[in-house]
Amino acid sequence: MTDLEIIHAYRHLLRAGLRAIQFSKPARFALRNQLRTGFREKGAQLDPDCVRRTVSFLQAAEAERGLEHRIVKNLLHVAWARERETRKSWKAQLVLRSAKKANMPDPIKSTAYKHYDMTVSMLNHTMGLCLR
Repeated sequence: MTDLEIIHAYRHLLRAGLRAIQFSKPARFALRNQLRTGFREKGAQLDPDCVRRTVSFLQAAEAERGLEHRIVKNLLHVAWARERETRKSWKAQLVLRSAKKANMPDPIKSTAYKHYDMTVSMLNHTMGLCLR
């Protein structure tokens, strides 16, 4: 795809997503961050049919508060909570730098979203969407 087509896909997805969530405050930032990370991935392929189906899914979520709306709302709520969980305050970062502790990953936190990610992946696969 050309750069112009990629920009149009990003804008269409952003507009449809913002309308689907009705520009609510925490969800709009989660949507923006999800789209940014998805479009900034190295080596990612963009399927125009997948984008078209995702935009129509988001338009259906905008049209009425049915299943599509609840799916989008819950996806963005989980994305927001995940981002909030990984973000550290400046005080916590200062303490980590001064103590120079080795960050041992918590095995529970590292696998907490595994089933959720697999469910979203299967939803994308069966419906031909590109949700994150």
